[in-house]
Amino acid sequence: MKSGYWGLFLHAHLPYVRHPEYDYFLEEHWFFEALAECYLPLLRRCSILRDEGVPFHFTMSLTPTLASMLADRLLMERFTGYMARTIELAEKEILRTRDQPELNRLARFYMDRFTIKRRFFVDSLGKDVLAGFRSLADSGHVEIVTCGATHGFLPLLAYHPPSVKAQIEVAVNTHRRLLGRDPAGIMLPECAYYQGLDEVLAAYNLRFFIMDSHGLLYSRPRSLFGVFAPIYTPAGVAAFARDHESSKQVWSSKEGYPGDQAYRDFYRDAGFDLDMEYIRPYVSPDGIRTFTGIKYHRITGDTEHKELYEPERAAERVREHAANFVFNRERQVEHLAGLMDKPPIVLSPYDAELFGHWWFEGPDFLEHVFRRMADSIIRPVTLARYLEENPTHQVATPCSSSWGDKGYYEVWLNGSNDWIWRYLHNAAIRMSGRARQYPAPDPLRRRILNQMARELLLAQSSDWPFIMTMGTSVEYAQKRFNLHVDRFNQLDAILDDGWDEDKLRAMEEADNIFPDIDYSVYAK
Repeated sequence: MKSGYWGLFLHAHLPYVRHPEYDYFLEEHWFFEALAECYLPLLRRCSILRDEGVPFHFTMSLTPTLASMLADRLLMERFTGYMARTIELAEKEILRTRDQPELNRLARFYMDRFTIKRRFFVDSLGKDVLAGFRSLADSGHVEIVTCGATHGFLPLLAYHPPSVKAQIEVAVNTHRRLLGRDPAGIMLPECAYYQGLDEVLAAYNLRFFIMDSHGLLYSRPRSLFGVFAPIYTPAGVAAFARDHESSKQVWSSKEGYPGDQAYRDFYRDAGFDLDMEYIRPYVSPDGIRTFTGIKYHRITGDTEHKELYEPERAAERVREHAANFVFNRERQVEHLAGLMDKPPIVLSPYDAELFGHWWFEGPDFLEHVFRRMADSIIRPVTLARYLEENPTHQVATPCSSSWGDKGYYEVWLNGSNDWIWRYLHNAAIRMSGRARQYPAPDPLRRRILNQMARELLLAQSSDWPFIMTMGTSVEYAQKRFNLHVDRFNQLDAILDDGWDEDKLRAMEEADNIFPDIDYSVYAK
């Protein structure tokens, strides 16, 4: 008999990175890494579980920016070339290490994995990754929800309410166009909530969203069951909150499973270890070393002195950790079931890229967890299905919160990035003014206004202030932010007097996301 539910939630997001003007672009390489190491392995494991009849269910967000990149033919063709290069490098590594048995065995290990991955991408998916996700949604195994259009940090955009509405409306429309259905719920960008946001979500028929723990723990009135049951907001939208225990057990590299010394080390990569002349065709053409996906070492010692990776040893640890995770959730649910008048749900949200990209063995871990739960007192469930089976919940007002450091908004508003917000607010106000000024524009002005809306949305991405705070790739984040604001200003400056159509077309081709965007959302 099932005593409670486990709600796995994977948040799949990348900022919109598409540079057709270059044959190679480093940030596109990041997207290819995530696709090869996370999304394809997850899809393949899910396909295997479904074919074998294993009862697995979870909820997953595909942000509109990521979904748009997965649907982009140019990026998919470039990814095909990326996979061909990884296989070519693996072939060379088999030859290079032929007199080193342990390394040679690992080179062959990667060759097999890369080949299987390419076959799955080309033959099984037909190079259409979104089709794989749609198939899992159609079979009811995965509930796919949306996020903000460009992952905009909604509490800091709320100064200009049409900006929040645009992030939500464009997201819902994009989800419908690319996934073929309306999203039942939403992953709030950065889990960031402010009072009143639920009214916007309800207006777009979004039935639930995800918060961090303190969003429910400090609700008014207090949540009766803590984070182990959702609440309904005054607008009637269900708010689910993260369970800290199950999240940390997997998420933390120091206290969680991914830090085990049997697992593969993320940072030691052949792209940084091997001679530059040898590795040059497989890293950035400008000589910047990059990850290749071939990593020979496991998590031992410092960066230089690490022991070789042992796939069989790692596989054994995966089985042990999956068993431990399920055991802990069973004890957790047994305890909670005796205190509640409804079946508890343990919600475990993670960034999807943890599984496969950061934690190489992560997809195998999830597969073993689902196999063990088939005979457990815990039932994996999608959040929409949980609400269908358990429709009655407490009504309360959630607390403003996020899942950033210290739990509120400081990561996205501090001394390293506060300068961007004056430009965003100014541009948003001007966008609304222009939208009201031209309620029925001629075709050329409509294109200009729609492109202004695209550039504003792209500038609003929470990734840019986050990167500035973290101090990684700051130059790129600043460049991207300034690029979109500058394009917005150029478009605004010529809206009244006409425009060089070739220049407009170049902007549309460079930032071609949201082809069905309607700028009039800013006039509402």
